[in-house]
Amino acid sequence: MVLTTKYRRKVFNAEMLNRLHEILEELLGKWDCKLIEFNGETDHVHALFQYHPDVALSNLVNNLKSVTSRKLRQEFTDYLATFYWKDVFWNGFYFVASCGGVTISTLKQYIENQDRPKG
Repeated sequence: MVLTTKYRRKVFNAEMLNRLHEILEELLGKWDCKLIEFNGETDHVHALFQYHPDVALSNLVNNLKSVTSRKLRQEFTDYLATFYWKDVFWNGFYFVASCGGVTISTLKQYIENQDRPKG
């Protein structure tokens, strides 16, 4: 799954990405899903996860986006106020794809090689 920030603003720093990783692991666990790999750059994140076939993917992604947006805006209020004047965080779109034809290790390597902010 790839999520981009609203207006592709370069808001992510290392601390926010670490916190987002924690939130996603917790949320996916509540859906009986498992986060396999996570990384991001300043304006987008990649998350590789397993989910049960009974889970409606659109509902899952909707929940992930709304909860992570709310929590990040609550925890990084002052910092995010310099980027956004409204209660927004994610772009309205997302990208998901199944990984048939590509090995999990190839996807993990791609995600690990993202240009993650330092510090």
